[in-house]
Amino acid sequence: MGESPVIYRDLKKQYTSKYCFVCGEENASGLAARFYELGNHEIVAVFTGRPDHCSYPDRMHGGVISAMLDETIGRAILIDEPDVFGVTVDLSVQFKKPVPLETELRIVARITKNRSRLFEGTGELLLPDGTVAATGYGKYMKLSFEDITKNETGEELKFTTKPDDKTEIEL
Repeated sequence: MGESPVIYRDLKKQYTSKYCFVCGEENASGLAARFYELGNHEIVAVFTGRPDHCSYPDRMHGGVISAMLDETIGRAILIDEPDVFGVTVDLSVQFKKPVPLETELRIVARITKNRSRLFEGTGELLLPDGTVAATGYGKYMKLSFEDITKNETGEELKFTTKPDDKTEIEL
């Protein structure tokens, strides 16, 4: 018998941007992922791949899976350091099971090592039944929120936190 799922409440939703492929709410090609801090030093991404995210029929492209693991692990630093972004230095992904499209999926990630300029983390893509379909390890350089959110002209790029109806997440 498998473990009973854990239900997390008191979620803290992280911000998103307009056009990011992973979280952009106005990117027609993107994943429109939502990110929630779980209160246990882990973060969860919730997303649904569409047919335009496929590789083989009815299977999510490995590059999309890698992007989701990368973004989720990189965002885990915001739990303890909300003024820091993670910029990918190294990413390793292991694919274990096919990932379906048009199915709500979750990625859970956490920081495993945190130093002054770099951090490392791991994450797992979970299928609806809790099976791990892919795992990732990443190393990230810390950049200040201010440094990464300015464009070439010095204008600040905008991030938002739109309310949603998610009040709990089951893992």
